[in-house]
Amino acid sequence: MTDSTPGNDAGVPELLWQPQPGRVGASRMAAFRGWLRTQHGLDLADYPALWQWSTSDLPAFWGALADFLDVTFHQRPRAVLGSSAMPGAEWFPGSTLNYAEHALRPGPGKGEADPAVEFVREDGLSARLTYGELRARVAAARAGLRELGVRQGDRVAALVPNSPDTLIAFLAAASLGAVWSSCSPDFGARAISDRFTQIEPTVLIAVNGYVYNGRSFDTRPTVERLRGEIPGLRATVLVDYLGNGATQPGTQDWTELLEKHRDAQPGFDPVPFDHPLWILYSSGTTGLPKGIVHGHGGIVLEHLKSLALHADLGPGDRFLWFTTTGWMMWNYLVSGLLVGCTVVLFDGSPAYPDLGALWRVVERLKVTYFGTSAPYVQSCLKRGLRPAEQYDLSALRVIGSTGAPLSPEGFGWLAEHVGEHIQIASVSGGTDLCTAFVGAAPDVPVWLGEISCRMLGAAVAAYDEAGNPVADEVGELVITAPMPSMPVFFWRDADGSRLREAYFETYPGIWRHGDWIRITPRGSCVIYGRSDSTLNRGGVRMGTSEFYRVVEGFEEVLDSLVIDTSGAGQSDGELLCFLVLAPGIELAEVEPRLRTELRGALSPRHVPNRFLAITDVPRTLNGKKCEVPVKKILAGMPPERAVSRDALTNPEALRPFEELAARAAGTRP
Repeated sequence: MTDSTPGNDAGVPELLWQPQPGRVGASRMAAFRGWLRTQHGLDLADYPALWQWSTSDLPAFWGALADFLDVTFHQRPRAVLGSSAMPGAEWFPGSTLNYAEHALRPGPGKGEADPAVEFVREDGLSARLTYGELRARVAAARAGLRELGVRQGDRVAALVPNSPDTLIAFLAAASLGAVWSSCSPDFGARAISDRFTQIEPTVLIAVNGYVYNGRSFDTRPTVERLRGEIPGLRATVLVDYLGNGATQPGTQDWTELLEKHRDAQPGFDPVPFDHPLWILYSSGTTGLPKGIVHGHGGIVLEHLKSLALHADLGPGDRFLWFTTTGWMMWNYLVSGLLVGCTVVLFDGSPAYPDLGALWRVVERLKVTYFGTSAPYVQSCLKRGLRPAEQYDLSALRVIGSTGAPLSPEGFGWLAEHVGEHIQIASVSGGTDLCTAFVGAAPDVPVWLGEISCRMLGAAVAAYDEAGNPVADEVGELVITAPMPSMPVFFWRDADGSRLREAYFETYPGIWRHGDWIRITPRGSCVIYGRSDSTLNRGGVRMGTSEFYRVVEGFEEVLDSLVIDTSGAGQSDGELLCFLVLAPGIELAEVEPRLRTELRGALSPRHVPNRFLAITDVPRTLNGKKCEVPVKKILAGMPPERAVSRDALTNPEALRPFEELAARAAGTRP
């Protein structure tokens, strides 16, 4: 695979951001290093030394981290790491704690009058909660859920947007030791049912509607369907999110439930370290989505590490990540409460009424850390937005990006048009661990097109096909040592076979994530996309992100999908490039220039055999391009076996690929 990252003659890319000594010295990362020196006699001079220690002495690192970040154990652990086997690592055996207690316990930045939540909806609806108000409402919701029969280990399912009531309900469930699971209300009814019927919740919490892109939608028909399909459901609580008073027979009113218990006192049930906290889901593009279960302790420890040390978030900070409740970034966002900052919840379209919507929120609420997706950055770039000129971003110090590899052009645009003084925290991880394992740190520079570092405690490496580590070469992204936030188990996977198959089949005892990665001599990383959708042309492998960077750099191209049909039922398949073109652009206008640019930027082997125009790229509910399902369809697999349409945002976008496969087979779609 070629390295197309722009750089100087020595191959080192442009340095975009350099940590300032004053800021580094005041960071929590520096405080942790100083604490290790005074408390443990460890003199770790810089970030690489700290990372090396954190991944080579797991008990020492994670134990010290728990002490430094004041993890509250009701029952102390017998050890830090009882077993280091993967899968099956045993973290902090014998200990008990509670996630919600860590989120709501008093501390710096968490006084009764300190702001805990700022909420903005696309239509202008807004709200603010102090930590005192949040504690009181969580106490009331906890009492309400107990009245409805929710007990430790029961599941609470929620069809909800990114709103304060959602956060309150989640924390209330966690405080009881109940298991939370949420879907965004814009999911299709079948996709929601596929998730919630698996886990058999005791209580369903749902909104009566939601707002998106200037329109209101009624969710009550979906709620009614779910009530009929979920076995063992005892109660449904309806939240009047639209403010129109719309009710539903057989449901309980959320506001009335909280009002009934407004005098309830906060409480937190201690649970074992690996007790289920929430259930997240795989994309579900083929078959039922896998229910990925994370534990209280693993998430407390991992999110404290990521947010306090890597993001350097704490009291006085305002933390916004654009997300929905169906994406793991919502779980990551609300963990901002663990470190005493204010979490900013935005609900709606990031492009309504225009792409400046989120930047206006950053300006108005003086956001200090703004997280978004790489596609959003690319959209802003293509529309010619200049946020630093248009908005007051003086409070902003970090901008995060995830969801897809951030292109070098995206890095450059952020530096030029958001601010050279702002750290670009490009991160990559996954629902599987509910965190990033490569990302940023306050004491590590940012280079153009590169993720700054491997995260503390994350033993990330690049492996070749034989399972050997490679340096400064593209290989399979693997994690060679356990992390506390690895899944406790998959739901309905009693013998663990599905979990082992998902991560540990290729390299026994080693976590294979499914991405291509290159780790540079600087310790930075470049992600090249999913390894199961590799472009393998004449033995030269390339990640799809490199291809998209070239193609989507053209103003005439709004979106694209590249598929290598080699190995997909064909021994010598084609390389196909599907383009979503800007209005008024014809394929013939742009194709010759695309061919020339791809030949020069990548290689002659990676010039597509064919370019085809489409109206939309099929994406999962979390916004991922459906490369592998489309490849299967083009190989002749029946669409119903290749992908679950209910797992897609736009299932109608599959039609051109079905028609292409049918023509190739000489049949009708």
